[in-house]
Amino acid sequence: MTEAWTGPGTMANSGQFDGIDNESAKEKIADYLDQADLGKKAVNFRIRDWGVSRQRYWGTPIPVVYCDDCGVVPVPEVELPVVLPTDVDFTGEGGSPLASLESFASTSCPKCGGQARRETDTFDTFVESSWYFARYACPDFEKGPLDKAKAEHWLPVDQYIGGVEHAVMHLLYARFFTKIMRDLDMMDIDEPFANLLTQGMVCMETKECPEHGWLYPEEIIDGQCSRCQQAAVTGRNEKMSKSKKNVVDPDHLIERYGADTARLFSLFAAPPEKDLEWNEQGVEGCYRFLNRVWRAVYDNFDLIKDVTPATTADGKGRDLRRVVHRTIKKVTEDIDGRFHFNTAIAAVMELVNAIYAFDEKEKHPEVLREALETVVVLLTPFVPHLSEEIWSLFGHEDRLSKGSWPAWDEAALVEDSKLIVVQVNGKVRGKVTVPADIEDDDLRQAALEDENVAKFVADKTVRKVIVIPGRLVNVVVS
Repeated sequence: MTEAWTGPGTMANSGQFDGIDNESAKEKIADYLDQADLGKKAVNFRIRDWGVSRQRYWGTPIPVVYCDDCGVVPVPEVELPVVLPTDVDFTGEGGSPLASLESFASTSCPKCGGQARRETDTFDTFVESSWYFARYACPDFEKGPLDKAKAEHWLPVDQYIGGVEHAVMHLLYARFFTKIMRDLDMMDIDEPFANLLTQGMVCMETKECPEHGWLYPEEIIDGQCSRCQQAAVTGRNEKMSKSKKNVVDPDHLIERYGADTARLFSLFAAPPEKDLEWNEQGVEGCYRFLNRVWRAVYDNFDLIKDVTPATTADGKGRDLRRVVHRTIKKVTEDIDGRFHFNTAIAAVMELVNAIYAFDEKEKHPEVLREALETVVVLLTPFVPHLSEEIWSLFGHEDRLSKGSWPAWDEAALVEDSKLIVVQVNGKVRGKVTVPADIEDDDLRQAALEDENVAKFVADKTVRKVIVIPGRLVNVVVS
């Protein structure tokens, strides 16, 4: 044996339990120890009771009343649901405001008709969110909680996105509820969610006044507390929270930059599973990029407004189309299932750079139109308002949100030439541009003839020329 055996087996060197399979032996050994008064059989559970009641107004009323004669009595089904009253006084003094509302709390016992008190706690919101996704599959169904056929058609949920706290709370409760609904024959689904993405937190540096404590960004003027003019102390970056006051007012962002800029920065600043470090410079950078997109359309509008997007091209037009379709492929793969929004946006930024660098716009207006329309379509998931606005400028009557996602053209991705790195004894000494379909022997010759490479090969003996097709040539000399 090379390692310990971890599978099932037969007991050996175990006295009276020899020859018994290990799973059966567990029970027999436990019974023996119990009978010999050497131990006691017990089952240990790590699971704990779930306290589902909350002393707050917002939540589903717990349908129970308390009667002095009958005890705890459930509200009859015909009287469900118990509806939250709208004339509640929110005092801010703690406790459930429902408890002090006599018109709600005082009721009659459904069993004996006598005086009773209604339960004034409400359910923890996790109770509702533990099965709401199943109800989404049949929101108009009125004969019960779920339409079994529709629930089984739509579930399980293809993709669940939530914070890290969901992994140990909401996801756990949702699994309980799903299995309960399965056991009650409400649906034949074992697991509620097929895939999970746990997103990171939005973080920002904290600011503190020695006298007034944590400060909101708007409470700081020229690095000082606006109330006492003492220097604000910069703390570490932490998860945005109202208690630390390291939050950004979205209304301020939208007023200054627009909602699209705020969305773009949030998606571009970090991968979704990582924490996002908020900074105003990054927001400003995204704002400038969107202005570049607008200018690229505006400056070239007269040139492209009456042409049809290209489906083929030659020369430099073909080179730009290659970037266009490479970007479509990259963005599609980054979004679909990978959720790499930051790299998808970066790819669109590179395409915009290629459009600005394209120096044959008048010669290939149809290629330019295809490139600009592609930028707009690929940005739609991130900046829908600007994208729809530009799309309408192009003369399209249908909204982008009703259109289909673009497909890349494999033929357009084929490269005419490749840039090959040339090394001499493992160190980069030059680069050569060669036809994409060049033979290995011709590539060796092109590498050796490169002016920079020749300097390091002169007066030396070439021992070997190693070719990695499409990528690298390494010349070994001595």
